[in-house]
Amino acid sequence: MHPAGWYPDPRISGAVRYFDGRGWTDHVAHPVPPPAPPHPHLPLAMAVGALSTIFLSLVVSRFVIDALSSFGWPIAVYIVVAGLIGYGPVLLFCWWASRRMGSGSFRADTGLFIRKADAGWGPVTWLCCLGVQFALALIVTLTSIPFTGNTEGVNDIDATRGYVISLLVLAVVAAPLFEEMVFRGVVLRGLLSRFGTVAAVGIQGVVFGMAHVDPVRGAGNIGLVIILSGVGCVLGGAAYRFRRIGPTIIAHAIINAIAMTVALSGWASG
Repeated sequence: MHPAGWYPDPRISGAVRYFDGRGWTDHVAHPVPPPAPPHPHLPLAMAVGALSTIFLSLVVSRFVIDALSSFGWPIAVYIVVAGLIGYGPVLLFCWWASRRMGSGSFRADTGLFIRKADAGWGPVTWLCCLGVQFALALIVTLTSIPFTGNTEGVNDIDATRGYVISLLVLAVVAAPLFEEMVFRGVVLRGLLSRFGTVAAVGIQGVVFGMAHVDPVRGAGNIGLVIILSGVGCVLGGAAYRFRRIGPTIIAHAIINAIAMTVALSGWASG
């Protein structure tokens, strides 16, 4: 026999019923779930520094690759070099800033935690991104906003196995991991220290879209920035909701994997 107290109701799921020591009473309650813990904040300087570093690194990587192109190295080598230059410096900055301005824990400051449940929440987040992509793509099409995808021309290259593997690793593994750490980790948390939730999520989303601008594509970047900004906002909202970037890394990887599959197969141009 149990002592008197509140116990899970055997008849009503999610409720508790009072047991008086002899039998169940008519007193039923529905416990209120505890509120989610506050989202971690970081100094705004960390967000600004991370953004400045990744934007500068991406620009420098383009010039370096152009300068090295005359050597005629395998394309896979250029992809690896571009990845190291594009993401290496911002990774080092975030690690340094975490120790100097953050909590001292790199994982905690970037939200780099993955749970088993993320295997389900990641695809759900991707589906939300897909819905936003379709909606914004429809708007871009109906309003005749210039659009050029950032994977166009990939299948025109005489692909070798090394090229395909290195490109997929960069797009499906490195980019989702490092970009989520920067935008949904450091940048979002830095913005939350100065702005409300909606503004912080919106700003980091737009900046994420702008980070994919390719000057070579000119006006074609406008539509791309609009669509990727929407995707960035969805990913930012998910990171805020879950207080970690595990689901957004998975969603981001799915997005890039599908885009690269379509590009390398030539389906989009077929």
